[in-house]
Amino acid sequence: MKKNYSFKGWTRRDVMLFRFLLAVIAAALPANVLAQTAAQPVAAAKAEEYTAAKNHAREVAKEWLARGIPGVTLAVAVDGKIVYAEGFGYADVEQRVPVWPTTKFRIASDSKPLTAAGLMLLVEQGKIDLDAPVRKYVPSFPDKSGGAKITPRLLAGHLAGIRHYKDDEFQISRHYDSVVEGLKIFADDPLVSPPGKEFHYSSYGFNLLSATMESAAGENFLSYMHSHVFVPLGLRHTMADQSAEIIDQRARPYRKTDDGVLRNAPYVDNSYKWAGGGFLSTAEDLAVFGSALLRPGFLKPESLKLLFTSQKTTDGKETGYGIGWFVGESKSGQKVYAHDGGAVGGSSRLLLYPDAHMVVAMICNFEGGWKADEVESVGEAFETK
Repeated sequence: MKKNYSFKGWTRRDVMLFRFLLAVIAAALPANVLAQTAAQPVAAAKAEEYTAAKNHAREVAKEWLARGIPGVTLAVAVDGKIVYAEGFGYADVEQRVPVWPTTKFRIASDSKPLTAAGLMLLVEQGKIDLDAPVRKYVPSFPDKSGGAKITPRLLAGHLAGIRHYKDDEFQISRHYDSVVEGLKIFADDPLVSPPGKEFHYSSYGFNLLSATMESAAGENFLSYMHSHVFVPLGLRHTMADQSAEIIDQRARPYRKTDDGVLRNAPYVDNSYKWAGGGFLSTAEDLAVFGSALLRPGFLKPESLKLLFTSQKTTDGKETGYGIGWFVGESKSGQKVYAHDGGAVGGSSRLLLYPDAHMVVAMICNFEGGWKADEVESVGEAFETK
């Protein structure tokens, strides 16, 4: 805005001197101060870009609600900062409780990347050798490898030959008092393939990994994760899905019947699989967590490289999975580190775009109703070109 100065009663010499002094002051100002005015159009353009991206996210979320998802939350972080977080629909349909960014959902298998971060801290401290036999840490686990050893690295990459869920194990309602007790579900079963030979996705493999971590850390797995991962990273809304506890802002889980009727999901107790699929979190917390892995700091560069480098089978084939993360490309062809989660009454997707320094998180209290590329489109709309 043009300044209007009153020079009434001033001589011509006074006015000229005043204008000269203004010019001197302006010339002495730091360049960054003068540049603020010039930078405003750029900031405005960025705000407009994010406005369009937020509107796109809302349209996608509305489509999900129209498909029957009761409640969903989204968050996007760019350069380590949350630029968008919003909730849609209901956390509790019966009570008409809306979803907020702070609503806690079952994140299912997106618990695995959190566990992997805790694992690498122990590796950095020299407490776990990724290539040591797992029985070094959990001697009570049966020796079933037939000569080839099961190791923490293979467990974290789904190469150990440990089986996944079978029959009705996805809906276990019994409470297990310890991670070691939960190993009894599969400990006596044969391996599905020799260690290292084939990729077989296994949440139970992460159960065994958590027992390894517990032994190496010398403390309860959940206590370890809380003290060494959640608290240091500021994940205030991330915790175990303890079914008996009163947990503030926990969403109710839902599923649909075969004829399309919304129902409360059956009761489950996730104590048998904390590490592989038993945590609650928010989209904001997941975005903060993912951002911490896009640069060294919480973990060392060599640890991050291990997380995001595909492991290989014994015959040299890449699996597309590192340590707790799928590594590959988005539908648009961008490099992405990703993980999905599916639980009783919940699902999630977490995406890290290393080249764009961006993280995208989605969680809902429903099984399905969304597509992977739709979550990618939400995040990629926030990229600055």
